[in-house]
Amino acid sequence: MKKFFLLTVLAGFHFFAFSQLPDSLKYVKTSYMIPMRDGILLNTIVLTPENQNSSYPFLIVRTPYGIDSGYPEGKQTITLPKNFSFLNMAPEGYIFVFQDIRGKYKSQGNMQIHQPLIHQIIKGAADESTDTWDTIEWLLHNIKNNNGKAGITGISYPGWLALAGAVDPHPALKASSEQACMGDLFLGDDFHHNGAFRLSYGFEYTYEVEGDKTTDSSFPFPAFDLFNWYLQLGSLKNVNEKYFHNRIPTWNNFVKHPDYDSFWQKNSPLSYVKKVEIPQLHVGGYYDQEDLNGPQLMYNYMEKMDDEHKNHLVLGPWFHGQWGRNKADSIGMIALGSNTGEEFRRLQKKWFDYYLKGIGDGKFEEAYIFQTGSNEWKTYDTWPPKQATIRPLYAGQGLKAGFIKPSEEGSISYISDPQKPVPYRTLPIEETYGKGSRWRTWQVEDQRFVYTRPDVISFTSDSLKEDLVITGAVNAHLFASTSGTDADWIVKLIDVYPDWDSANFKMSGYQLPVSMEVFRGKFRKSFSNPEALIPGKPEEFLIGLHQVNHKFKKGHRLMIQVQSSWFPMIDRNPQKFIPNIFEAKESDFIKATQTIYFSPQYPTRIDLPVIN
Repeated sequence: MKKFFLLTVLAGFHFFAFSQLPDSLKYVKTSYMIPMRDGILLNTIVLTPENQNSSYPFLIVRTPYGIDSGYPEGKQTITLPKNFSFLNMAPEGYIFVFQDIRGKYKSQGNMQIHQPLIHQIIKGAADESTDTWDTIEWLLHNIKNNNGKAGITGISYPGWLALAGAVDPHPALKASSEQACMGDLFLGDDFHHNGAFRLSYGFEYTYEVEGDKTTDSSFPFPAFDLFNWYLQLGSLKNVNEKYFHNRIPTWNNFVKHPDYDSFWQKNSPLSYVKKVEIPQLHVGGYYDQEDLNGPQLMYNYMEKMDDEHKNHLVLGPWFHGQWGRNKADSIGMIALGSNTGEEFRRLQKKWFDYYLKGIGDGKFEEAYIFQTGSNEWKTYDTWPPKQATIRPLYAGQGLKAGFIKPSEEGSISYISDPQKPVPYRTLPIEETYGKGSRWRTWQVEDQRFVYTRPDVISFTSDSLKEDLVITGAVNAHLFASTSGTDADWIVKLIDVYPDWDSANFKMSGYQLPVSMEVFRGKFRKSFSNPEALIPGKPEEFLIGLHQVNHKFKKGHRLMIQVQSSWFPMIDRNPQKFIPNIFEAKESDFIKATQTIYFSPQYPTRIDLPVIN
């Protein structure tokens, strides 16, 4: 949910005086303090075309990350820079609106991260939905030459604000595009994945946003490589005792609510998005390191209510917000074959042009889904596509993976030691948004850096005789046991490149994660009522590996990889059942023997949605 989007919008404005771009990109920047229904004033910047010759719609972005950086002071005529996120929309005329949400930067009021909408149950209450309504109402009456229509968009936290603004929308709000939207923050996205706590991100992001309401704050780490710093942090209870001292509200909520209780349930958009009220374009990336789950979750949830074909989805081969202004022709070492970011922004323009200006025929595909491996855009009438058939990929004897169910008993064990956790990417582990950080692309990192560790188990198939395309939701069925009473399970589906690639030798043997996810074992039966694992008892853990569209090419191999730590992105599981992990003692962290089963009774597998 990081500030990516606003940085891309604002970057380069200090060059406005030297730009040689067309007059159609000259806009007048004006600042306002817009009143909300409870009297709070929100800092807002409005950009209007300098030579406006007709009425234009509003395109609104609301953010907690500050809107003034890079803009000249006072009312000024500026020339939009080449990396302005809506550059392809600007020449034909829009009124761009950027706003600090309540409690951040120059806006008044108080702010906590991702609060639920409450105006539906508390009469007269203000929240992000009502603030959006009040902003649009003010704009309609105070900004000249508008056409009476507004759209809202944003990436990351602004993406969630676009989703929230589309709940009980103002009549003038005609379309929304939530992009990398924060979804359910316990089941997936920023702070938890399947109940497992996202330590480094939860620590650094909550401090950044809530440490100082007037700015973004970077925690003063004493080291560049933070792997050992987080390891020496010890138990999560040390965060408040040593560093935060109960000053960070969202961290305090983590401590108070270690399970999926009413706090998290009310906080989830699943509780307050009741229907599709205006056209919604959900946008997400397969390799989004922050908000991978939200767009997929909200599209599928809202699709069940979509009787008027208003709900649409875009999934691309991107890290968090990469589509915002980048060419996005590659991610890490992976070439994508085209400028996928530019291709998306053309679709985005078409979307808002139709709903806000009446341009075009309004014919939008249900789902625009990029296929990795073949590097092609595909469109679908339903998503996931109904024609996919499930083909299980089984773990088997000799660390082999294949499409034949095991016919005999088999298992393999490893020792998981909380004092020697498996890093989630190659060291150094830089500060998430710090200097030199490689955070953005870690989800396509070559997994050979852990392949030889004794606490990482890999099952590899033979080379494919022909291409294999999987399209839709991927689910892992892990049969495992532990000598402890709790355990984390990380399962990866990996595309193993040929041992020698003469066309691109640097990709020889590359282990590309197609999808991977973590599951905290004590939540196997219920996220609301965790239970201790029974030592030595094999159990099934169903782990969703999200939605993908990927072609495994002929000559490649498929790999199932399993491990029990992913540090420090995921906090260390004590491997001893602790009702509240934020209260664990140092003595609670124990070694455990983890066993993976592959047998007729316990067939560990990944169900692949295969398209013939």
